[in-house]
Amino acid sequence: MPSSDPIATAGFTAPVMADVASGTQSRAGSGSGVGLGSASAPGAVSGEPPPREGGHDDLLDRVAEWGPADTPAGPLHLVPARLDRDLSLISRWMNDPAAAAFWELAGPQGVVEEHLRAQLAGDGRSVPCVGVLDGTPMSYWEIYRADLDPLARQYPAGPHDTGIHLLIGAVADRGRGLGGLLLRAVADLVLAQRPSCARVIAEPDIRNTPSVAAFLTAGFRFSAEVDLPAKRAALMVRDRSLRLRL
Repeated sequence: MPSSDPIATAGFTAPVMADVASGTQSRAGSGSGVGLGSASAPGAVSGEPPPREGGHDDLLDRVAEWGPADTPAGPLHLVPARLDRDLSLISRWMNDPAAAAFWELAGPQGVVEEHLRAQLAGDGRSVPCVGVLDGTPMSYWEIYRADLDPLARQYPAGPHDTGIHLLIGAVADRGRGLGGLLLRAVADLVLAQRPSCARVIAEPDIRNTPSVAAFLTAGFRFSAEVDLPAKRAALMVRDRSLRLRL
């Protein structure tokens, strides 16, 4: 593996800089949550992914170059996912029963591979990432253009609205407040790195009360209930204009 890669393949040795959030995609996905969720890549195209060179994810202002987000639990680095390095880990997380209930990606590795490959082969409007917190890979994220997603038909979307999905991987990391911390940090990171983005959007399953609560803790507001093909979702919004007050 090239030395410039922020995470080493064997054991995921973290970068000097590291680090975090939660949700699911609209597919409009069937779930979403802090440690729970479900989705298929927005605007994704199936097929063999092309090499992802530096500017391939310009629709999201180069997530790979965002750097760490500071959190009370340590630095969080969003590292764009790679099939050769991350597939086994993400598949294991998705097969946890609590995650499977919302993300609906349980089963053999090929299920998760298809989900990731669709995003990696797309035009960069959705970037799957592993969240490395204080040197340890512990969460799966999807950062996506909500205004270019089918979700945009369900609310008055604005240009460059950015969506986030989060799965906290390890059971030991759930239920202790990490979801809210990470979601706030990642939402702040999105707003800092994407000056054209006025709002960060999420759409957890309305039944996923821990996820909805975590978004509220992270400074999101409940905007509406929306019907998506695979779920009834709580539309959660973090406004740039309110980020210092919530």
